[in-house]
Amino acid sequence: MNDQAIGIFDSGIGGTSIWREIATALPKEHTIYLADSKNAPYGNRSKEEIISLSIKNTKKLLEFNCKTIVVACNTATTNAIKILRAQFDVPFIGIEPAIKPAALNTKTKKVGVLATRGTLSSALFSETSDLYTQGIEVIEVIGSGLVELIEQGKIHSLEMLELLTSYIQPLVEKDIDYLVLGCSHYPYLIPILKKILPDNVVIIDSGEAVARQTKAIVAENNLLTPRRTQGTHTFYTNHKLSIVQDILKENSINTLEYLNF
Repeated sequence: MNDQAIGIFDSGIGGTSIWREIATALPKEHTIYLADSKNAPYGNRSKEEIISLSIKNTKKLLEFNCKTIVVACNTATTNAIKILRAQFDVPFIGIEPAIKPAALNTKTKKVGVLATRGTLSSALFSETSDLYTQGIEVIEVIGSGLVELIEQGKIHSLEMLELLTSYIQPLVEKDIDYLVLGCSHYPYLIPILKKILPDNVVIIDSGEAVARQTKAIVAENNLLTPRRTQGTHTFYTNHKLSIVQDILKENSINTLEYLNF
């Protein structure tokens, strides 16, 4: 079982930002990535739909004999990971907005969170936020339309710049000094965000922390691969192959296939 792949899924291509960190932290491990772009974004769906889609993705990754599963989607993690852990006998690693480091380090006591509706309305996000943000103003912004534009390959479009500016400018006016990205798609917007935000605003995403946790969980469960060669990376999408190819053009893709799941 140790030579089986680490499974990763997201509501589309956003979780590839998490995959990159995992592949860097665990270069000898095989990975299998499911991009459920057909059903993106999860953030606009009901809790029941999010749970159902997360179960579907998990079952598909288990058909590929994945030894552990990374839920590389904030919305799926915050709404479904407890159910996944109860239903399936495999280690799960989730992702949620990194509100803790922002809350601990803010000087202005004002932190912005850019996330989907599904993440911001979840009980898990509320619990985490309440735990660490006493005495701090947390300004939440729902990034409606951002995931859709990323999934359409329009990251660098004028439409994206204008939409993102409309979300970020009110946060700047509130004097935030930390911006927490609460969606795995959003790290792909960091170059644009840096043009919009003042230099003093720190952008935080969860990718590196998730990779560290993945490495720890795999090791704790004695699932580290014994191989000394580089791992292989397989990607499946139920939408356009070209979108995945474009966003991963500088990375090693061993297999990229359309899969109707």
